[in-house]
Amino acid sequence: MGELHALTASSSYAQHFSLVPTKITSNMKFTIATVAFSVACLLATAMAAPPASQQEAQVLRFDSDVQPEGYKFAVETSDGKSHQEEGQLKDVGTDHEAIVVRGSYSYVGDDGQTYTINYLADENGFQPEGAHLPRAVQ
Repeated sequence: MGELHALTASSSYAQHFSLVPTKITSNMKFTIATVAFSVACLLATAMAAPPASQQEAQVLRFDSDVQPEGYKFAVETSDGKSHQEEGQLKDVGTDHEAIVVRGSYSYVGDDGQTYTINYLADENGFQPEGAHLPRAVQ
């Protein structure tokens, strides 16, 4: 009989003093979503961090020129990476004004080979080309 009384008391306790809210407010949903997003970002950052040997890279060259209707930059690092890019506005002052970006970047793969990607980005989207990339069938 003591066991039955304990179950009844536990059930009553759970109904009145539960830590799980019976109604989740929008404020609680926002807090839960924020915490979940923060944890996901921390995990993604930790997993994406390069090995310690790659974190020691030094910038060997950095050039930048920003103008009202365009820009260009170039950067090279001691680990074999490089990136050059140039952007230019086209059809300035019209309803079809857009930016056209051309560039390339290179890196040394895990296999020791240097990979280079040349690209164009304009109103038709990002269009990369590289010897190691698949080509579109025409």
